Amino acid sequence: MFFVDTLEIEGLGNRSYLTGGPGGAVAVDPPRDIDQVIAAAARRGVRIAYVAETHVHNDYVTGGLELARITGAHYLVPAGADVSYRRVLVHDGDDFDVDPAEGLSLRAVATPGHTPHHTAYVLSEQGRDVAAFTGGSLLIGTVGRPDLVEPRLTERLARAQHASAHRLADQLADEVPVLPTHGFGSFCSAGQADTDATTVGAERRRNDALVKDVDTFVADLLAGLDDVPAYYAHMGPVNSAGPAPVDLTPASPADPAELARRLAAGEWVVDLRARTAFAAGHLAGSFNFEGDGKLATYLAWLIPWGKPVTLLAESPEQLAAAQRELVRVGIDRPAAAATGDPAGWLRPGEQLRSFRRATFADLAKALTEDEPPLVLDVRRDGERSAARIEGTLHIPLHQLHRRSGELPEGVLWVHCAGGMRAAVAASLLDAAGRQIVAVDDGFDAAAAAGLPITAGAEGTAGA
Repeated sequence: MFFVDTLEIEGLGNRSYLTGGPGGAVAVDPPRDIDQVIAAAARRGVRIAYVAETHVHNDYVTGGLELARITGAHYLVPAGADVSYRRVLVHDGDDFDVDPAEGLSLRAVATPGHTPHHTAYVLSEQGRDVAAFTGGSLLIGTVGRPDLVEPRLTERLARAQHASAHRLADQLADEVPVLPTHGFGSFCSAGQADTDATTVGAERRRNDALVKDVDTFVADLLAGLDDVPAYYAHMGPVNSAGPAPVDLTPASPADPAELARRLAAGEWVVDLRARTAFAAGHLAGSFNFEGDGKLATYLAWLIPWGKPVTLLAESPEQLAAAQRELVRVGIDRPAAAATGDPAGWLRPGEQLRSFRRATFADLAKALTEDEPPLVLDVRRDGERSAARIEGTLHIPLHQLHRRSGELPEGVLWVHCAGGMRAAVAASLLDAAGRQIVAVDDGFDAAAAAGLPITAGAEGTAGA
């Protein structure tokens, strides 16, 4: 009897899988912190016989190489992937015995599109297909992005993605579960899953790649592509070269004097506490990336690559969770860390900084005053094009650190779609000495508050 265990990598919006039977298992697209995969195998009492990569990943550092080394598993990597380490070259149609006693085997299906070498894997039991691990190919209601490899290949890969979706659908029965790696928040996906599970039959009925002709599909796909996180440029090369083993040992503790030295040196000191707590009182010059938010995605996106990071947290547990999250995107070792009450991070004579939080109703009221405030929208271009508050300035969050000098003087009210990114932006601007009000509210409340909403992206910084 086969099993499939799903490992949720929530911060990055991905999933990994452990599948197989009592006589052997396969880990598909494992995260860098492989201890959770090993623990899942231990709970099942199974040996990991294979580690399978669907592609060279652009959005996270893989744990596949290290997992294969530690467990002695065969490391399956698509033959077309340009990597520099020893692996089992996987070609279209290759079949691997996972648990011969149970009749479990894994079949490789070439599915180029997300990358030129992308490969899906189909688990069969006694000759019957029972699960399709589709990586960044056929996702839940969408497909993997075709624009992350090389701009000149984007349209070609989009067309390949359409063909690959049809190839999978043609090979598999309606009831076969589709188990993708991307689509749960990852920017590797062209869209996001609107349900937790799907099958080939369900995707036949609703996935654009399977219901639209190729020209319409490609045009719509390319028109809807979102921004690409800057750190993606570093993930592919790391995964191609072979990631170093993960190190999750605690960072060295920093006292107030060391925190001050690191801030003075221009290093990033990142406060992981909730945005409400940060706004109420924080270390001057520190940045707020909530540990419970999309920490890895946004910190890795914004930080100048390679700059030392010191982490501030409420507890050792919060610190450890953040460290685990960050190694997944190649931010391997915090330079230092401190936990506890923020008052304990101050040198004698220093004071905590704070800024105001508000709602869209508060903003509507402020805009009726004799000197209305400036309003900065830090959502991405696509979000703003769909709906924006008239008269607002616009710099996407991922561009703010290098473009903050474009903003006019005066009090700035900062908003996003839900409050998290506005809090990050507020912390960046607060650290630069600006007077800030962070709008901690859902964007749907803007219209209800009477703010003028329109479509279009007019109104950039300096406009």
